[in-house]
Amino acid sequence: MAKIFSMSDAASIAIHSMVLIARSENGINAVKIAEYTGFSKNHISKILQRLVKDDLLSSVRGPSGGFSLKKRPEDITLLTIYEAIEGPLDIKECLMSLEVCRFDQCIMGNVVNKMTLEFRRFLGEQTLKAYI
Repeated sequence: MAKIFSMSDAASIAIHSMVLIARSENGINAVKIAEYTGFSKNHISKILQRLVKDDLLSSVRGPSGGFSLKKRPEDITLLTIYEAIEGPLDIKECLMSLEVCRFDQCIMGNVVNKMTLEFRRFLGEQTLKAYI
C-alpha cells in the first residue's frame, strides 16, 4: 500500500536514539539503544557518529562509554536532528521541478509543498525536552 508520508530509517533511528540519549542520565551506548528500539547496533552506531560529527552528541569509547548530548535537550529540535541526517528539507514549488508549469494550475494543488512546510514547522517546534 502506498504511503503519503515516509521517513527514512536513518532519520527515524536518529530521532529515536536522541530521545533515548536525552532520557539517560549518564549516557547510553548503541547496544542498549539497539535492545530498546530493535534497530541494528551497527546502523545505530553509524548514525550516531554522524550526529557526533554534527556536534549534537559526544561519545566515549570503552565498556562504560556511550553517547550523551552536547547541548541541552531544549536546544535541540527534531528538525536539527532530521536535517543532520537527511540534509535541509527541500521545499519545492513543483513536484516535477519545472520553472514554468505546463498546466493552468498545479494538479496537486501544491499539497506536497504545504505538507512539507507543515512537517518542517512541526519538527522545528519539537525539542528533545518534550520527550524526556
